[in-house]
Amino acid sequence: MPVAPLSQQEIEDRLTELPGWSVDADRLARSYRLGSHFAATAMVVHIAQVQEELDHHSDLALGYNTVSLTVNTHSVGGAITELDFQLAHRVEDLAPGHGAS
Repeated sequence: MPVAPLSQQEIEDRLTELPGWSVDADRLARSYRLGSHFAATAMVVHIAQVQEELDHHSDLALGYNTVSLTVNTHSVGGAITELDFQLAHRVEDLAPGHGAS
């Protein structure tokens, strides 16, 4: 099933379900703070596994005790789509298990 860009209103509506997430330029974005570098690294690996399952990948950045990601859908010209929100929800679901805030 092809994906289509979401309207600004659709994006704003969906963001209400994802506290901590925002739009940065044309991408969904979120940063997490974790208890240690090891915990942050484990979370990056877990996110990578989810991205493989969804066949949809974000830009991930690993800091000392932080994980940041931004995502949009390249196949529709870099717009935000439902795929991006699916990934964001999956990341939100796994974050507490890593102690992320």
